[in-house]
Amino acid sequence: MKQRDLHIRGLSKVFETSEGPVHAVRDVNLEISGDEFFSLLGPSGCGKTTTLRMIAGLETVTAGTIDFAGRNLARLASAERNLGMVFQSYALFPHMSVFENAAYGLRLRKVGQRQLADRVHQLLDALGLEGLHMRYPSDLSGGQQQRVSIARALAYDPDMFLLDEPLANLDAKLRVQMREEIRRIQKDLGVLALYVTHDQEEAMSVSDRIGVFKLGRLMQVASPTEVYRHPASLFVADFIGKINFFPGDVLNADRAGASVRLRSGGMIEVGRFERLDADERIEFGIDRDSVVAVRPEHIRLTPTSGEDAAGLTGTVRRILFLGSIVRYFVACEDATKEVMVETADPPADVTEGERVRLDVRREHALCFRS
Repeated sequence: MKQRDLHIRGLSKVFETSEGPVHAVRDVNLEISGDEFFSLLGPSGCGKTTTLRMIAGLETVTAGTIDFAGRNLARLASAERNLGMVFQSYALFPHMSVFENAAYGLRLRKVGQRQLADRVHQLLDALGLEGLHMRYPSDLSGGQQQRVSIARALAYDPDMFLLDEPLANLDAKLRVQMREEIRRIQKDLGVLALYVTHDQEEAMSVSDRIGVFKLGRLMQVASPTEVYRHPASLFVADFIGKINFFPGDVLNADRAGASVRLRSGGMIEVGRFERLDADERIEFGIDRDSVVAVRPEHIRLTPTSGEDAAGLTGTVRRILFLGSIVRYFVACEDATKEVMVETADPPADVTEGERVRLDVRREHALCFRS
């Protein structure tokens, strides 16, 4: 089992264009352990794929180092890095059989025929491709083609496993199946895996840790649980899962938390704080000195007969039954947009058009303040 750590320091990439330099990646620093499944997550154009391509040697490095197993990969050609990579497009050779596609890297390394055959058959069988060795890519489903791509990347026992949105072309059910398969293979082999995706659920479900990117910068690195429950910025809070924002002014702050006075004059108690970035205040339209962030599952609805100045109230606009949960959309003047509430135990006496009180426990309210 390989136990090699990856150390990325000051990694930057600048593309020179006719309109001037474009900073695709800015001063990224990461420490990733040798058997970790680490996801690079963010919206399109955030720098996650460029970061992966620099690690793979498919993009040159403008500044910084990529240290792996005592070597600075930034100084090595791609072929010298011994990395296995899986692409969104599968990139299989159409004129080669499943077996030959999977064996391609081994043939380049001039591995003996017996050892090559044993290794390829072992991988194809482990990936559920037994009996398909002599078929061609055009005869396979999307999921089967992706499995062949994974077998090819793993056949020569790479030091690192890189995956660039490998499931984007699969249907929803197959994506779930394949991401679990990739996670299982990675843990069985004990090889470091770097996984690029814009799909939050995908990253949350397979990763040991996640690095969230925005405009070329790494905004937060933490476990899926930590990123979801303790986002370090408004961007991360908004990008990971669903969340509601309530601008307000902090009152009576102490070590236990604070009271936040909302636009309507109502109050909400908070138990945790993070810093509110000045640029994000503008980006998210926050017109107070702070904003309270609350996940939909942490809000409880109760009918109210009138305005309650001490609390948070709104009007139920829409109720959606989604099987395991019920989702409510509530118009609320204290929120930046419609409030979303989700519960597996919906109150029977709340209907569309009804005035409700929104109750939030202190420990579930995170306050971003200047």
